[in-house]
Amino acid sequence: MKSRVTLPPNAPHLRIGLFGGSFNPPHDAHRAVSLFAMKRLRLDRVWWLVTPGNPLKDNSGLPALDKRIDAALSLAAHPRIDVTGIEAVIGTKYSYDTIVRLQHECPLTRFVWIMGADNLKNFHRWKNWRGIASIIPIAVVDRGGTALSMLGSPAAQALARTRLPEAAASKLADQAPPAWVFLHGMKMALSSTELRTARRSS
Repeated sequence: MKSRVTLPPNAPHLRIGLFGGSFNPPHDAHRAVSLFAMKRLRLDRVWWLVTPGNPLKDNSGLPALDKRIDAALSLAAHPRIDVTGIEAVIGTKYSYDTIVRLQHECPLTRFVWIMGADNLKNFHRWKNWRGIASIIPIAVVDRGGTALSMLGSPAAQALARTRLPEAAASKLADQAPPAWVFLHGMKMALSSTELRTARRSS
């Protein structure tokens, strides 16, 4: 499939959100977060970066990449959401390396990194997380009303001075990093972990 081996549609000056994850399984909250971020950040597209595996998790039971991509393609079903397994092709394991490679391949594209607030809690454990913040604007989406606890996380505290007011979210893609915004308003707290647990117990 073309989406597995090439970059999704891009062009100079397009505003593109990068939404990475295992997508095991993809679910409605992934789609809802993407559409929410697209609207609030005024993005042209969102790329789902389906990773070969999460370096911070046990990947022994992870379904094959092709299977997860197929499921993500089926669920996304939107002309401005692109699904790609490009990390497996370019051989990157960590988000920082993926971002650097994509910025090299698309130097005039205005990329924004999108993450759920649950990831902000552990962002300081990501490899070269400060490097990520230094090369790409970041949008953190609060999915379940956990803003207070997440904004007290080590990374959020370390990057506090570079946080934009939420009213300026539409300008994030135009900001020179480090710059980030915390977006409220998403009330869908569904997670892949919860879905996997439900499937095992059913």
